Amino acid sequence: MGELSKRTMALWALWLLLVPPGLFLVYQTFPPPEIDPWHLTAYVLFFVITCLMPMNINGASTYLVQWVTIAVFLKYGIFVEILISQLTMLIVLTRSRTDEPLSMRIPFNSTMFFLISCCSGLAYLAAGGQIGSLNLVHIIFYGLLFQIVSVIANQIIYYSYDRITGSKAKFFSVDAMWDFALTLLVFPYAIALYISEAYIGIPALLLLGIPFLIMTAVMKMYNNSEQITSDLKKAGEIGHQLAERLSTDEVLDQFVIQVSEMFKSDYAYVIDYRDGNLLMLRMYENQEFEKFSVPPVRYHKGIAGNVIVTNTPVIYRKKSEWKDIVTGYIPIDTESIMCTPIARNNKIEGVLLLASRKKYAFVSHQLKILDILSTYFAVSLEKAGYVQKAIAKSERCGLTKLYNYRYLDEALEKSMGKVNTGRIKNLSLVMMDIDHFKGINDKYGHQSGNDILIELARILEAEVGREGIVARYGGEEFVIMFENYSKDLALLFAESLRRKIEKHKFSIQRDLDTERSTENVHITLSIGVSTAPDDSDEPNALIRNADRALYIGAKQAGRNKVAAYVK
Repeated sequence: MGELSKRTMALWALWLLLVPPGLFLVYQTFPPPEIDPWHLTAYVLFFVITCLMPMNINGASTYLVQWVTIAVFLKYGIFVEILISQLTMLIVLTRSRTDEPLSMRIPFNSTMFFLISCCSGLAYLAAGGQIGSLNLVHIIFYGLLFQIVSVIANQIIYYSYDRITGSKAKFFSVDAMWDFALTLLVFPYAIALYISEAYIGIPALLLLGIPFLIMTAVMKMYNNSEQITSDLKKAGEIGHQLAERLSTDEVLDQFVIQVSEMFKSDYAYVIDYRDGNLLMLRMYENQEFEKFSVPPVRYHKGIAGNVIVTNTPVIYRKKSEWKDIVTGYIPIDTESIMCTPIARNNKIEGVLLLASRKKYAFVSHQLKILDILSTYFAVSLEKAGYVQKAIAKSERCGLTKLYNYRYLDEALEKSMGKVNTGRIKNLSLVMMDIDHFKGINDKYGHQSGNDILIELARILEAEVGREGIVARYGGEEFVIMFENYSKDLALLFAESLRRKIEKHKFSIQRDLDTERSTENVHITLSIGVSTAPDDSDEPNALIRNADRALYIGAKQAGRNKVAAYVK
């Protein structure tokens, strides 16, 4: 049995031990006075409407029902107030967004509300308060005591529960201060409601309730507009950050991280629409990128497929709304989903899907914000692609697609700086030249010679991998730069490479032959090796030393050899 199941069972056991027998005891000890069912029904209806119109304060939904529950307590006593509080609990739980299951939240909150009602009600009666009294001084004094005890009991229970469960516990939190401020704010309304209802009856609910509900609605609209303004500002900041990224991978990663953080999603996925299939480009789960592969699906399948086909963003607020259409990968604990197409030049390129373990995690205006962000993303991705192409043209050899001399010169300068500051121990250059390459061009043609250069470039890339940098130095000369490679290790690599090339068959077409027949040829390499700091601590000197080892130690010694620079 898991920790969550044990805690749930313990909470239900505590609830059974306290709430049902406690309700019976309260009813027997403090029975409610005679109740007018129409008045009570009016209170309950008004109470439910108040519960359905929460205000957003300090980033959380706040239900200003205290002014109704206080009036109910002053008129009907502890038992009825407990029942009203339990109704509050059920309404709030069905509308709140949290990771904890209802099976745990119901017994905990029911027990907590019961204990709060008992503590505050008993404090009121013990201090001398009377149910149904119309003495204004007593009502204000004892009623305020009722509210203060209620807030303190609420904080004590939450603090104790956090300590027991090992959560971060803080008694005087920002939320506690807001609770106390709201207590002082709504208390006069509660007293006014109670006294007005006692003298004029049900119309008092309308006279006081309608202005209060209008005020709540206006505040809710104001809070929503403030949230939209805040989200638009954040979207603009994210757009600027995306525009500063110079590679497509940086744009992708930054976009996923920022959007996931902004909308507080547990899962974020960028899905590419290509060749009639949906391919997963990025998987960001629980604030980490995941590397495992997800099989592609046809473009019209599942939630992302529907967005592609209809070109319409969607929000699903709970699993029951989307579970019958899902195809592909979605974490099993997902509840809410928000999904929007990513378009560039009026053409859909992919889909962004955000998911949360919470129900009702996303709201409608966020879909419009997400659409704006997707536009920023598409434009930034296109710009980064152009930048990468421009950089590639300036840093790469047009024929072999290896790095060119300009890039090698800059990389060598940086790596030599690492050697001189002690960040790396060694820096080795392996310089190679194709033996008798002019003869190959003369015999087979320059295009055949180019084919050999291209194939050799691919072999060098495969042999070096991520261990070093491969560059075309010029003509038929190539250079490999290794960080943290000693001279002995570089020589071993060079000798292994020399033997591999000596045995390799290069397939070329005889350009000078009228039939352009295919032929296999062999080539050999002469290789020179120089290492810093042993041979030099200057970049240009290290290149000259490797070149000297190549021509004096390998070429002049008979070619198809590996030679190390010797001072």
